[in-house]
Amino acid sequence: MTKSAFHLPGLWLSAICVLAAGFGTAYAQAQKPFGIQQRWVIGGTGSWDYVKVDSASHRLYVAHQTKVEVIDLTSGKLIGSIGNLKRCHGIAILPDGKTGFITDGNANQVVVFDTEKLTTIETIPAGKKPDGIVYEASTNTVWVFNGNSKSVTVLDAVSRKPVATIALPGKPEFPQTDNEGTVFVNIDEPNSIVVLDARTKTLTATWPLRGCKGPSGLAYDQDGKRLFSVCDGRKMAVTDARTGKPLGLAQVGDGPDAAGYDARNDLAFASNEDGTMTVIDAGKPEFPAIQTLATMKGARTMGVDATTGTIYMVSAKLTSHIPPPTPEVTHPRPDPVPGTFTVLVIGR
Repeated sequence: MTKSAFHLPGLWLSAICVLAAGFGTAYAQAQKPFGIQQRWVIGGTGSWDYVKVDSASHRLYVAHQTKVEVIDLTSGKLIGSIGNLKRCHGIAILPDGKTGFITDGNANQVVVFDTEKLTTIETIPAGKKPDGIVYEASTNTVWVFNGNSKSVTVLDAVSRKPVATIALPGKPEFPQTDNEGTVFVNIDEPNSIVVLDARTKTLTATWPLRGCKGPSGLAYDQDGKRLFSVCDGRKMAVTDARTGKPLGLAQVGDGPDAAGYDARNDLAFASNEDGTMTVIDAGKPEFPAIQTLATMKGARTMGVDATTGTIYMVSAKLTSHIPPPTPEVTHPRPDPVPGTFTVLVIGR
């Protein structure tokens, strides 16, 4: 035998050890608990709503009452903002990264903006109190969900003209899409998920959410075809996105408002107003909560970066003063302390 032949088993053994070490590192990383890695103080005044991660441009878009803040995900610095809004909620970015859409709830319109200049291109009338918004890729349309009108306005992403208005059975909350022609949206009272056909622009199904009252945030598992709805009463309802069959009911924190999903690790998340984030093991049929992370009081919305698994949440220090209810705001929240608006960067 040659000298190299004598060393072949050793080489194989070394290669196996290297692979094992690699798998071990990946496994250890997957088992690490989540923690707050950075806090980016953005400042300003006012309340907040949806958080939109644009992985391609490494940007975070945050609805901050009368403007949408744009933050660099690498540096944590404020790039700029789209202002002169009455009360902004949802944000959608087109795949080319050049154009964005914002729902301005108190103005009953959608604001189209240039992502490079951060300037308004045009405004489009919508229904009453547009809130959630989502881009559907297969039809190149933007879906605007009108809370008080109980309807959805469908926009052509190229012409930016409304092409349909679809009545809904109740107040819509957060939407999701499979980008293959189906749009889903949580309906608050009756507690359900509505299924919409993006090609025919029709409502095709209404699935009751048993054990889930007041569903708000919604996350989607593209590979597993599952929907995760966070609800009042510390619940997250898991639904088969093909049949509407209930798959489970997980326990989360108090006051959940947004849901997220990490496909790489098969984890679901709930951001809760009580100042916690719940991590759910979506790979187990019981959907157990495997971690409760302390965040900030009022950090009720989130965005998950699909490429890195990093989670972004926002809140501010809160005063003890709670404004009185109004017809528009039936459940007012404590006033934020000016200058304390903060982005939480959460990872492993």
